[in-house]
Amino acid sequence: MTKRNLIIPVLLIISLLPLNAQEKKKDAGLKREVTLYNPYKPSLPEFKKRSFLPDMNDTSKVKPSFRYDVKATPFLPEYTISPIKAAALLPDPLPKLYKSYVNLGFGDYITPLAEISITNERSKKGAIGFYARHFSTNGKLGIDNGSRVFAGYMDNDASLFGRRFFRKNVLAGSLDYSGKTRYAYGYSPDIPFYFPPKKDIRIQYNNIGAKVSFSSITLDSAAFSYDFNFGYNYFSSEKSMNQRNVSFSGKMAKSYNEFYVGSGISYDHYGYTDFLAITPKYIASISPFIKKSSELWSFKLGFEALLDRNMTPNAKFHAYPDVNFSFNLVPSYVSFYAGLSGKLEKNEPLHVISENPYLVRDGSLYKIPNTSHDIIIFTGLKGNTGIGGNYILSASYSLISDMLLYSNRVIPGTILPPDKGNYFSALTDDVELLNIHGEMNGPINEKFSFTSAGNLYKYTLSKFDYAWNKSNWDARFGLKYNLRDKIIAGIEIKAQGKRKLIANGESIGILSLLPLDNPPLMYEMPVHFNLNLSAEYRYSKILSFWTKLNNISNNRYYEWVYYPTQGFLFMLGFTYSL
Repeated sequence: MTKRNLIIPVLLIISLLPLNAQEKKKDAGLKREVTLYNPYKPSLPEFKKRSFLPDMNDTSKVKPSFRYDVKATPFLPEYTISPIKAAALLPDPLPKLYKSYVNLGFGDYITPLAEISITNERSKKGAIGFYARHFSTNGKLGIDNGSRVFAGYMDNDASLFGRRFFRKNVLAGSLDYSGKTRYAYGYSPDIPFYFPPKKDIRIQYNNIGAKVSFSSITLDSAAFSYDFNFGYNYFSSEKSMNQRNVSFSGKMAKSYNEFYVGSGISYDHYGYTDFLAITPKYIASISPFIKKSSELWSFKLGFEALLDRNMTPNAKFHAYPDVNFSFNLVPSYVSFYAGLSGKLEKNEPLHVISENPYLVRDGSLYKIPNTSHDIIIFTGLKGNTGIGGNYILSASYSLISDMLLYSNRVIPGTILPPDKGNYFSALTDDVELLNIHGEMNGPINEKFSFTSAGNLYKYTLSKFDYAWNKSNWDARFGLKYNLRDKIIAGIEIKAQGKRKLIANGESIGILSLLPLDNPPLMYEMPVHFNLNLSAEYRYSKILSFWTKLNNISNNRYYEWVYYPTQGFLFMLGFTYSL
């Protein structure tokens, strides 16, 4: 503390010493003079400024280095077990089923069409319904003798049917009627001044029948299954000509030691009026079989033993094999099959008139023998095309006894009405037939689909030179267009190869007994093409409009000798559901 007190006064003394020296110099009388010639102007010299911007490039580099470790530890959540409810299998919703529909149409050649169907709604107990159809034409056609004749026809069909469902079986039955009216308008130009009235060439056929069936409902293929059918038919063509047929057929099968074993049985009895003087006919058969199949192959071994009594004092015995085998070369796409079989084709009047309704009206319609396909050897390939369609390519060889053919009767210079050139006689011959068949169908895209089929035939006959009215090939192609089930249209092309037709070939009827010298007449029909169009517009689910155009090319085509068919046919109609 003492030292501090001494330092402070010393410093004060030292600071006062310069003040005293200055005062002494001033007092000495020093004088200075300054002379100014120009006024003072301050100025700054020019200087070039420089700008230095920072360099943005970073020359330093940093290399990141990461190091990490992952230690996985399981996550074990807590959970509780609860039972899962059984899945409920619900069926797809069924579309609405309409009880009935009406289809009406009309076309050229004065062609009316009427069709009606009435059924009950869906029921687990059964079904009942009624169906009826009428179709006829009333136009005239020009024939070879220069005349225009009435060439109409009429088809009427009706059926009342029903089914009753039980727990394990189904009982079904029906009452059926079929009526056909034809006019024998095909006159030979070799017969002069022959113009029969319309009523004299009208042919009427009627068939009334009843059917009852009793069959099993088996969801398991290994269970015992059966199907029995009973039927009665009454067929008439003239007032004094008719046939009564009583039939029974059944089939039973069951799985046994991984094999499917069964048998079929049938019996048909035919009775006639006394006017025809025909001994009652019958056909009885039994056909046992055994089958086995897997995912890659299947086979069937069986045969049919049959007795056929038809226009003979004793029944003929036939034994037909029933053997076939199939193997999947490429599953779903290529399947090979082959077999050996046979069958008896029943030439009943209803079947014959579906081929040729213009047979001589002397009762020979009821005296035609049955056609026996003694042996049929077949093989082929079938499967899926890979684009949503299917195909079949096959070949078959058949030995046929009593194949049915037809010959027109031309008897110039006679006065026998009305069998003068416009009626036919049934011919039979033993035939070897080679047939190559091909078929394919499927979609092209979402709107277009197609169907096609073709056949090649080679006939070798024992008695005749040609298979009369049988073409050596036929083919068809169809294209269908579907726009959202609203507009549906289609085009179909049919083609038929050359055919040989004959008149005065041979007769089974009364006319063959006449001592007349009528040489056979043979005609050749050229290749025929037929183009058909159809279209439907579905205005709603219950109303639609349709049209059909058949034989657009209007080609003149002969179905039988002297029988030209109708040309271009146009029809327009509508369908209404109730």
